Amino acid sequence: MKERYNVGGVMLDRPFRVRRLGHFEFTSRHIRDTLHFYTTLLGFRISDAHDTSHRFTPEVLTTIDDPKLYLTRYSSDHHALVLSSAQLKAARGRSAPPKITVAQITWQVSSLKEVVDGEHWFKRDGLTILKSGRDVPGHNWHTYTPDPDGHANEIYYGMEQIGWVGRSKPYAMHRGFYEPPPLPQISEYQEIEQAIAKGIDIDSGCRDRERLPFDYVVDGIQMPRPFRVTGIGPVRLFVSDLETSLQFYRDRLGLRVTEEISWQGHRCVFLRANTEHHSMALYPEGLGEQLGLMQHSRCMSLGVRVNDYNQLRNAIGFLRERGCEVRYLPPELFPGMDYTAFAVDPDGHHVQLYTYMEQVGWEGRPRPAALRPKIDNDHWPQALEPYGDSYCGEPFLGPWA
Repeated sequence: MKERYNVGGVMLDRPFRVRRLGHFEFTSRHIRDTLHFYTTLLGFRISDAHDTSHRFTPEVLTTIDDPKLYLTRYSSDHHALVLSSAQLKAARGRSAPPKITVAQITWQVSSLKEVVDGEHWFKRDGLTILKSGRDVPGHNWHTYTPDPDGHANEIYYGMEQIGWVGRSKPYAMHRGFYEPPPLPQISEYQEIEQAIAKGIDIDSGCRDRERLPFDYVVDGIQMPRPFRVTGIGPVRLFVSDLETSLQFYRDRLGLRVTEEISWQGHRCVFLRANTEHHSMALYPEGLGEQLGLMQHSRCMSLGVRVNDYNQLRNAIGFLRERGCEVRYLPPELFPGMDYTAFAVDPDGHHVQLYTYMEQVGWEGRPRPAALRPKIDNDHWPQALEPYGDSYCGEPFLGPWA
């Protein structure tokens, strides 16, 4: 009989349960321009700019265009998108396999015990452990293992939350671990009490500044952009062996297959972590060339959700006015979504702008293809008719600006 695990009182096939896509990291060959694209234009806020200069000799530093690791957020999670220089990765001895420009894909679980037990389970299953412990900044407990093409996948728990004042934890409070932690660990509350007892100014952490004037009124709110990012994902990858990658994401990480399609002879698989139609999509690598996408990366795109359809249309105009290339790809490749557009970042990565994701209910079935809306990328309507699950799924918590 297959071994099962008690996870919070529910018997599962693995000792953890992925709840959602948490954060994501791009390595960039044009880090200054890339930082401008994601912060000034898309509105991600820098939680911490982690300077790694002290790790290098002066000679090595001359080979790095920017020694900082930029951790950015769109909500209260300390970071959702990490940006770093490709030169920095190489100098740290972390050069990735060919075409790997996604330095990490992270999946949230619900307890520290799930992270620790998950590492033991990965090892028992013969997977490589890249690192474990607790990173700072961000303070999330984690373990990393690579997928078959070399993308580092992390399961994590306990991401630092940034409150209404917009400040991260000060460096004096950092409490990192570089190996699996012994259990139990002290709570977040106890960490803060200890910092106060030591006289640490807990309000001295990083607070990012807004880069644009508040020139837009969006549904009654003054904002620096006519849209607000309210979510990230799905992640789309071109993989060298689809079946092998599917086994990793389905059987090791526990994502569930929502749907498979065949597009011009290419098998494409869509997997979900929660109720959204998909958090991850796998495509054969030959498809990228057929679509005219860049060939130096296995990343087809990263999704960025905005609040509503009006904001989606306005985001496209906003980005085009500022010199960004916006593209449209065949909607058949994105089942479970309606109107989407792709903004191209300075490295050629495609950022999929969207607002709607089909929700999968208790029976685990997606909407039949015949009942889905027909998407015409040449003629976007001014407004949409509602679907049965419009404005469903995970809401954005907190004010837009």
